[in-house]
Amino acid sequence: MQYGLYFPNFGKFGDPHVMVEIAVTAEQAGWDGVFPWDHIQVGHWAGPVMDPWVAMAAMAAATERIRLGPMVTPLPRRRPTKLARETVTLDHLSRGRLILGVGIGWPPDVDFGNFGDAEDNRVRGEQLDEGLDLLAALWSGEIVTHEGTHHTAIDARFLPTPVQEPRIPIWVGGMWPRKPAFRRAARWDGIYPMAIGDSPDDFVAMTPEMLSDIVAYVRSHRETDDPFDVAVNGSSFPGTESGAPADFAAAGATWWIENVGWPPDVPLQRWLEFIAEGPPG
Repeated sequence: MQYGLYFPNFGKFGDPHVMVEIAVTAEQAGWDGVFPWDHIQVGHWAGPVMDPWVAMAAMAAATERIRLGPMVTPLPRRRPTKLARETVTLDHLSRGRLILGVGIGWPPDVDFGNFGDAEDNRVRGEQLDEGLDLLAALWSGEIVTHEGTHHTAIDARFLPTPVQEPRIPIWVGGMWPRKPAFRRAARWDGIYPMAIGDSPDDFVAMTPEMLSDIVAYVRSHRETDDPFDVAVNGSSFPGTESGAPADFAAAGATWWIENVGWPPDVPLQRWLEFIAEGPPG
């Protein structure tokens, strides 16, 4: 089991200096990954919002060992050509430490419809699938011609290729029990699941039993025995514990991703102290 941190790019964390401090503190304390959210806005209550990609470049430059990446970036509002350049640059800057978390994005109105982008989950799913195929092709360093429904690249060759081989790992975010994201994840390198109740706004705590079902479902759609990461979101912060990491490891988790930032009234300094204490266990 590896241990990472998952934190907002807004509010008390909406400061690039704070994001760098989190990464440096986490590396010194023995955490294995730092994974900021990627939102354009989060309603009027969220306060300051910072671009996580610029911040991750600074985080990479200030650290040497810890893995980093967005968790997750909504590819439907990104141009795969621009993202290809950004990811390869960050992979080189970090000397091969980038993990690319992707998803269709949420919420569909605030981050998408309000800016003229598609709110329909199916449309954004199509954009994500096509975008991932194009992104992986551009990473290859080969000449690429792609004329799809949502994206075009004619006679394109992107160099350099990523540091990591065969490519930068891709983790797909999804909301269980909705299945499309988990079939999508089976094609790539990892899954970052969350659990919802009766609506997409009704987030519920992940359980080892849920995770076991997720792992079985994804494995049933895998066509390779290549390594596959299962990153579970959880909390070991005093008073908000969501289960023992060991129980999730037994259910198939390879990463425990600590949900930093909740409860929202906890001061920033207390979060930094908690991070400095190191991973649970």
